[in-house]
Formats: sequence, C-alpha cells, structure tokens
Amino acid sequence: MPRPRTHDPDTVLDAAESLAVRCGPAAVTTRAVAAATGISNGAIYHTFGSRAELLGRTWLRAARRFLDLQTALVETALGSTDDVEAVVAAAEAPAVFAERHPDSSRLLLAVRREELLGELPEGVAAELAATDGMLVELMIRLSRHLWQRGDRRAVDVITLCLVDLPTAVLLRRERLADPRAREYLRSAVRAVLTVGPPP
Repeated sequence: MPRPRTHDPDTVLDAAESLAVRCGPAAVTTRAVAAATGISNGAIYHTFGSRAELLGRTWLRAARRFLDLQTALVETALGSTDDVEAVVAAAEAPAVFAERHPDSSRLLLAVRREELLGELPEGVAAELAATDGMLVELMIRLSRHLWQRGDRRAVDVITLCLVDLPTAVLLRRERLADPRAREYLRSAVRAVLTVGPPP
C-alpha cells in the first residue's frame, strides 16, 4: 500500500515553475524545490519519481492551464457572439493567460520547451502529446465552425491566427500587457479570416 501524501503536489509544481522562470530550467533541482517548499527530497521523489518527471509535470500543468483557458474563451465566444470572435478570443488567450497565471505564462512563453524538457518518462511524454493533440482538435473545430472544413489548408489559416499572429504581435516584442497590441492582434485575425483559406 503506497504511503499517503503529506503535501500538495501543486506546491511542488509552483516552486519548480517559479525557479524555472526566475533562474532558468537548470535551477530546478530536487534540492532547490525542497528548500523552497520545506518538503523533503524523499517526499518529492516519492511523488514525482525523478527531476525529469518533475519538470515534465510542471510544463504539462502550465500547458493544460493554457489550453483550458483558451477553450473556455472559445466556448464563451461561440455561445454569445460568432465564429470569427471565437477565433479572436482564442488568439488573445496568451494575453489573458499572462494576466491570470503569470508564472505559468512565463514558463510556456519565455522558456523554450526543449530547454526545459529532456528525456521524459513515457507517461509524461504521452500526456504532453495528448495535450498537443487537443490544441490541434480545437483548431480543427474552429475551422469547421467557420468554413465547414477541417482540411490542412483551412486549419493552417486557424494556426496562423492562433499561433503565428500572437507570437509576432504580442510575444516577440513583449507586448502581452499592451492594449494597443491586443487591438492590432484582433484586427489582424479578423482580416485573415475575411480572406479565409484557399479553395
């Protein structure tokens, strides 16, 4: 029978996330996390198994938080406005995410995934792949709402709106908190959707 947990795993993930964004991924060691939380090395290893799993779970939690928020923004827009505004809401998700989860945002947006994640345990790698798949499914869903199409060309336009434009307008120039940049982004997304995908 496994020993009962005497700590909240989110406390450990919070500490790992904070260390990664403030000091870089190399600073995330079991000893550093233990010092930050007051939880023993052994308890951390008992919960996470290895440093690689701890880093992977930290990244995975941030990615799921982002995807949950983005999906909720889409659902709200679909329920109250129209399909175009659902894509606009999804495109603005990085800015909303940075307001609500600053450290998770910095982890996902400022630290390269490859820099953080090395050799992952199989289970964590599978969960990350599933999370990536959920984002693709969301893009396909938006494409079908707009154009009744889920083919590569149509989804590529949604990818431009949800990935390329937010990266160029908000992230590369660190404008997540700039309201004018967000207006530029909204206008750019609407313009791209007006043109739409090739036949």
